[in-house]
Amino acid sequence: MEEARDNACNDMGKMLQFVLPVATQIQQDVIKSYGFSNDGEGVLKFARIVKTYEGQDPEIAAMSAKLKSMFLPPMMVPPHSAGISAS
Repeated sequence: MEEARDNACNDMGKMLQFVLPVATQIQQDVIKSYGFSNDGEGVLKFARIVKTYEGQDPEIAAMSAKLKSMFLPPMMVPPHSAGISAS
């Protein structure tokens, strides 16, 4: 996973190309032990279930955020356009 992240250099396109497949494979290997199919459909089902519990349990929400941060680059907030006046 670290090698894939290094190759992606926080570029969203490269993250999708290098990191997401590795993250998906890791998830597939883990979720099959918990009764999910170890394919793309199983990963999506797992993600939907986690999403439903994020609002109910702060620990699940925190773990989900941590997992997402492992395979998504940090989002940069564009500078606010304060000081620019509309004429």
